Amino acid sequence: MSSCTSDFNPELLISHKYPETTTTYTERDAVIYALGVGVCGRNAVENDELKYIYNEKGQQFVKVLPTFSALFSLESMQDGVLTLPGFEYDPHLLLHGQQYIEIYKPLPSNASLRHQLRVAGFHDKGKAAIAEVEIRSYEKDSGELLCMNRVSAFLRGAGGFSKSSPPFSYSNYPKNQTTVVKIPETQPLTVFEDSTQPSQALLYRLSGDYNPLHSDPMVAKVAGFSQPILHGLCTLGFAVRAIIKCICRGDPDLVKSISGRFLLHVYPGETLITEMWLDGIRVIYQTKVKERNHQTVLSGFVDLHRLPLSP
Repeated sequence: MSSCTSDFNPELLISHKYPETTTTYTERDAVIYALGVGVCGRNAVENDELKYIYNEKGQQFVKVLPTFSALFSLESMQDGVLTLPGFEYDPHLLLHGQQYIEIYKPLPSNASLRHQLRVAGFHDKGKAAIAEVEIRSYEKDSGELLCMNRVSAFLRGAGGFSKSSPPFSYSNYPKNQTTVVKIPETQPLTVFEDSTQPSQALLYRLSGDYNPLHSDPMVAKVAGFSQPILHGLCTLGFAVRAIIKCICRGDPDLVKSISGRFLLHVYPGETLITEMWLDGIRVIYQTKVKERNHQTVLSGFVDLHRLPLSP
C-alpha cells in the first residue's frame, strides 16, 4: 500500500501545477537513440536506415525517428522519476502501461525544448493506482508545440487511498486515444522480424532511462525476472521502425500519432515479430516474441498523415 497520509486528496494532485523543465538534445543524441532501437542492427549499411545515423552526401542532418519524442516524457520528470505531490509510492514497483504520442512536426536533429507536465488522470484500483500523465514539448525559442506524450503508469502496491465507493477515478483523456485497439482476426498485411541484441538494454539506457531493472541482474531478480529486461519504449521503437519500413516505405514523416500498450516484458537478445494491418490511414499492430511461443508483448496503432505515394 502507499504510505501517503490518510487525508490525501487526489483532486489536489490533478490540479497541481508542475514547473516547466527545459532540455537540449543534439544530433548525437538522436543517433544514439536510433542505435538503441535497433537501427542497422542486422546490417550496418542498410540503405533505408542509414539516414538515422549518418549524414549522407547532400544531407545536412540525420533524420530523427518519431519515437525519439518518447524520451521527453522522462526528461520532463525530476531525475526520470514521476513525482506525485502528497502521494508516496515505490518507484521500483512502477510499471509502464501505455504510451501515446502525437507528432505535430518532424523532429529536428538538434533542439532546445521546454516541457509542461500535468497529471491528467488518477485512479484507485485497490491494490494499485494508475497515474495518467501528459507532457507537452515546445521548441524553446519559437514556442511552437513539437509533440505531446501521454503516459499511463501502473503503481503497484499504491492503491487503497480512497475512502469513496466506488474508489476515486478521474481522467480527462480523450477516449478515442486511450482505448485498447482490437487486433483483427484476419491475416496481417505484412510481418517484420527483427532481433534485439543481448546488449540492447545497455545501449538503449544511454538515451536516459537508467532504471537498474534494465541493467542490474540483482534488481531484476528482486522484481521477479530471471535477468534484466528490455525497456518497453525500446520495444515500441522496434515496432514503429517496422511500420515505417514496411508501410511508410521508409518515410518517418508520415507518422502522425503512436499508441502502444505494454503487455509483457522482453529479454534482450530475443526476436521480435511485428504483425501489421491497415485500416484506412491507421496501422494496427502487435509485436510478439519468437522464442516464447509467439507471446504478444506490445499492441497498438500508428496513425499516418497519408499513405505513401506509389513508386
